[in-house]
Amino acid sequence: MTERNIRVEPIDRPAVEDQEIEIVERKGLGHPDSISDGIAESVSRALAQAYLDRIGKVLHYNTDETQLVAGRSNPEFGGGEMIEPIYLLIVGRATKEYEGQTIPTGTIALEAARDYLGEHFPELEFGTDIVVDVKLGEGSGDLKEVFGEEGATVPMANDTSFGVGHAPLTETEQIVLNAERRLNGEFAADHPALGPDVKIMGKREGDSIDITVAAAMIDRYISDRGDYDAEVEAVREFVRTVAAEYTDRDVTVYVNTADTEGQTEESIYLTTTGTSAEMGDDGSVGRGNRSNGLITPNRSMSMEATSGKNPVNHIGKIYNLLSTETAERVVDEVDGIRDLRIRLLSQIGRPIDEPHVADAEVVTEDGVAISDIEDDVVAIVDRELADVTSITERVIDGELSTF
Repeated sequence: MTERNIRVEPIDRPAVEDQEIEIVERKGLGHPDSISDGIAESVSRALAQAYLDRIGKVLHYNTDETQLVAGRSNPEFGGGEMIEPIYLLIVGRATKEYEGQTIPTGTIALEAARDYLGEHFPELEFGTDIVVDVKLGEGSGDLKEVFGEEGATVPMANDTSFGVGHAPLTETEQIVLNAERRLNGEFAADHPALGPDVKIMGKREGDSIDITVAAAMIDRYISDRGDYDAEVEAVREFVRTVAAEYTDRDVTVYVNTADTEGQTEESIYLTTTGTSAEMGDDGSVGRGNRSNGLITPNRSMSMEATSGKNPVNHIGKIYNLLSTETAERVVDEVDGIRDLRIRLLSQIGRPIDEPHVADAEVVTEDGVAISDIEDDVVAIVDRELADVTSITERVIDGELSTF
């Protein structure tokens, strides 16, 4: 049986829910950084599946350097137009030949990007409103060697790096995460004027929560300023309703606070395609949400970009996803935990189920000692590490979100 280096210790701070100030952010599906994340991850899954179909195993690749260059538009009530297209460059490394077989990585990447954009951004016409280019180089020879250890049942870590996750989500975190998801889901289904670029910032100060929403509106569904104001108010009321499901605290919702008085399109957040990528906002993989879908300055966060990384042995992806899931499962199964942080540190060339250290830091509820729960926490962390390869399968299948 593998002996893993698992530690359990107290966190030297109050639980985030009990801190006086909390800040939480989520960049929605149509934010330029999230577009980059989404395309990088869709290309990653497509490459992995193609390697499995053609070769029988996932070969070395990464697409986590994808970049978006903003276009220009002229939005108008009733429908404007794009003036310059958005440009998206899929950048990374991929194995293009294996044992005499050529893999069309560029074509696979373009098809994956087109399918992703078509599914999530129907207002963006592929090849006209957005132009996609692919520059995939060959992988590093030494990393390919580490990646391709023959006979190993568990892959070797490709890097000395770490992942971090936390649980449970605070009330503010739940509001920010679910308000964006539901705005881009059930609300948008009934309100086509709302574009997918929805960014939400939450601030809790004591027991008062402010939620600030930046919601891009699509011009062809809005005839005048009155229509626009009605849509903004609908967003505000919807977010209030969502927030009430997660907290009894006082919540104030602000929407499109940069809007100014007047009837012109220039004074409001009006777009032609539903994303600020048409209006001068660039995007990059890894500059937005962490792997749990949030940006949380009250928590420890890894700076690794999760989207686009190889799901077989890239620690920047696997350990961030695994630490988050492990934290959630510990909190679900062990009573008496107020706040939990899981940190997993790898060592290059070491099996990914044997981290250099797995550190569980806990804030317990009153009357609960670390010694009361330590054995249960260690057992769950050990169990999740033993099943680390399932993360790879679920990522390729699209079951796990990376942003």
